[in-house]
Amino acid sequence: MSTLNLTAIANSNITALYKKELKAYFNSPIAYVVMSVFLLMAGWFFANDLFLGGKASLRTFFEVGRLIFVFFIPAITMRLLAEERQSGSLQLLVTYPISDMEIVIAKWLAGVTLLAATLLFTSIYWFTIFLLGNPDEGAVIGGYLGLMLMGSAGCALGLFASSLSRNQIVAFVFAFAVLFTLFILDSVIVFLPAGIAGVLEYLSLGYHLDNLSRGVLDSRDLLYFLSLTVLGLAFAADRLADRKE
Repeated sequence: MSTLNLTAIANSNITALYKKELKAYFNSPIAYVVMSVFLLMAGWFFANDLFLGGKASLRTFFEVGRLIFVFFIPAITMRLLAEERQSGSLQLLVTYPISDMEIVIAKWLAGVTLLAATLLFTSIYWFTIFLLGNPDEGAVIGGYLGLMLMGSAGCALGLFASSLSRNQIVAFVFAFAVLFTLFILDSVIVFLPAGIAGVLEYLSLGYHLDNLSRGVLDSRDLLYFLSLTVLGLAFAADRLADRKE
């Protein structure tokens, strides 16, 4: 079979499973509840900053948004593989001509799409501050890019967490622990020697998100999020090999 045909089959498999996962999200209350909670919390902080603080800025939204994502991402990824392991439906995929990586990519894309859809609703904040003030466009674009890159990496890590257990709560806790650890790393470096502090600073989410929120697009930040995403997907695909045992 030609390389072109193999690529077409892979794309078809990913697309079909991606649509199935996205439909599963919006056919259950999970997507609506999680999206509503995120938008209510983010909206409250944005409105508080705008009307009480008198600041036509998205800075607080981006800072709070990344913290909310630490809870939000595990909530939307915990079911992706854990639920299928528990129900036994994952075993059915063995009978289909679909690879582990195709399964992982399709489920990851569904999670990232849900995150992107949620952030799209916050575009009204952007529109509002452009009407009322003169915000730094680079910082706004960088802030949104940072949240999407964090979401991409977080969904990959959350997918890996979901592949480790049949229990969705266990998957949530593990994903939350990983993301929270990466989130707070830059807060503890002041207590460490300079050599170790530099390494932990680079590993922290906050360090890279702060750069992007200032409108600074650095290849090191992009490489960081890309590396987390690839590692998460690779580990999740490797764990899926257990379904064949």
